Amino acid sequence: MDVVDLMRYLGALAVVLGLLGTAFVVARKYGLPGVVAPQGSRRLVITETLMIDGRHRAVLLRRDDTEYLIVIGPNGTTAIESGSRVVPTPGLTA
Repeated sequence: MDVVDLMRYLGALAVVLGLLGTAFVVARKYGLPGVVAPQGSRRLVITETLMIDGRHRAVLLRRDDTEYLIVIGPNGTTAIESGSRVVPTPGLTA
């Protein structure tokens, strides 16, 4: 293998990696139906998590203007509070 072949292989690798990177950026920006949702269209946000003990975690979720408090553990998920409205606080941004 001489230097020309090595440069050709490295050039082909760079082109393939560049195409993969471009495809990833385009999929991330515009979305890919069934695989990747476009950024900025998320309605569900994990607001806060808290470890209760070694096996249980409390999670505060927000969908649109509604918050849900759930507890996740090894036996499943339990809704503690659901449907409480989010009251915007002046001076704070979400």
